[in-house]
Order: sequence, then C-alpha cells, then structure tokens
Amino acid sequence: MSPVEPFGARLRRAMDTRGPLCVGIDPHASLLAAWGLADDVGGLERFARTTVEALAGRVAVLKPQSAFFERFGSKGVAALERTVADARAAGALVLMDAKRGDIGSTMAAYASTYLDPGSPLFSDAVTVSPYLGFGSLRPALDAAAAGGCGVFVLALTSNPEGAEVQRARAGGGRSVAQVMLDHIAAENAGAEPLGSVGAVVGATLGDAGADLAVNGPLLAPGIGAQGATAADLPAVFGSAVGDVLPSVSRGILRQGPGAAALREAAERFLDEVGAAVGPRNDGFR
Repeated sequence: MSPVEPFGARLRRAMDTRGPLCVGIDPHASLLAAWGLADDVGGLERFARTTVEALAGRVAVLKPQSAFFERFGSKGVAALERTVADARAAGALVLMDAKRGDIGSTMAAYASTYLDPGSPLFSDAVTVSPYLGFGSLRPALDAAAAGGCGVFVLALTSNPEGAEVQRARAGGGRSVAQVMLDHIAAENAGAEPLGSVGAVVGATLGDAGADLAVNGPLLAPGIGAQGATAADLPAVFGSAVGDVLPSVSRGILRQGPGAAALREAAERFLDEVGAAVGPRNDGFR
C-alpha cells in the first residue's frame, strides 16, 4: 500500500490551484431564515447541499461548523455526514470545525471520530483546542499523521475574550499563544512543502504580536462579518502571509440561496485576497 500523502502537501496544492480560501458551512437559524428555509433538518439539509453543490468543486476548503448540525440531534449529525462525504467527493478538502479538546482516551475518541478513514465523519482536518495543554492533543496529532490528515490548533483567535488566556504570560515570558505556536512549529519541522499542523490566528488582530513562522497553514477567521478584510492580512501575518488560509462564512453564505451568487461571492473574496497577497490561479479561472 502506498503511503498517504500528508495533508499539508494536499492543502498547499489546493491553495495553489484553487486559491487560498476556506468557506464555512454555518447553517445557523438567521441564515436559514435569510434563505427562506425552515429552522429544521429539512432546511439544514437544503442549506448544506446547496453550499456544497455551489462551491465544493471550486474552493480549496469547506469548513462545516459541527455545532449547527449537532443541534438537530441524530438527524443533524446524519446530515453532517452526508455534507462531508459530498464535499470531499466533489474535490474540496473538508475541515471539520469542532474545536475539540480533552485528555487521554476521550481525546483519542475525538480523533477517531474525525480522523479515522473508517468513521462516517472522516474529514481531511479538524480544529482542536490546546488549552488543556498541548500534550493533550497527542492522540489527534498522531492520528492525523497516520492518516494523512491535518489538525488546526487554536492559537490567537478572533474573539476578544480569547486574549485573557492566549495573551497571558507563561514561563520564560512567552505568551501562552506563542508557546502553542512554538509547539506547532516543532511538529512541522522539516515538512515540505507545508506542515500538516496548522494554527488558527484571527484576521481581526491587527498585529498578531507573535512569531507565526510555524511551517504550517494559518487559518484566518474574521474576514467579512467580523470586520476584517483581505487587505488586513499582510499586517497581521507578515512574512507568513503566503501560508494563510482566509476563512469566510457569513460574508459568502448570506448571498444565498442562489448557487451563482454564492460562487460570485467566493470569487470576489478570492480577488480581494489576490490583490492583498498575490495573484490568483484558481478554480474560478
């Protein structure tokens, strides 16, 4: 059996060929209403299916937010399973936005849920929280490495409340966020063309105030509805801007329910990113 290609290599190729853009699939009640859909499983499925059909063949990454599916119970989780499978079948990488974080066997169970190829929720990558200690993520890191998957670690998030933990000082004077970033860099040491352990760093920060050279992808939420723009990326990410994967949810999703309008919104964001960080070469061209 040939070895599985690492997630970092697959993501680098997707970003280079489709453009650096991650689109969230966030079917919360207000967006369902804006699309004229009921706030029920039927509306959820229509919303997710339309988004996948419009974008999965064109953008690099789709990011379902697990909570908006889980709120409908087992039928919502079944819809999430179909969304992940359909998006991957259409060529998009799927990043499960679950932000899981725990210890020992519980973390191993989360890793199995999202990073085991035999799981119905198997995704290309998953978001995780390291604030039980970076070492608590080891089951997910090991499972991702074995399966050619990725892990995105919360580091400097776009919510203002995050600063009280992430900007706190650890031993040696480093911020807690910098400690996490340094761990990520160590995991990615020697990886080419890009490591498979990413960091979540908000595009709303203005100045990250941290060393972001982690040799891995930098997921950048906050563009669009949270107030950041593509033009902010160079100031936040500096020399690491080439590894940034901007993440947009409401800024694109609120243009639905028409598939053409969703594609046009994604193309517009890609143009803005290209103007800020470099030329485009993507699935819309």
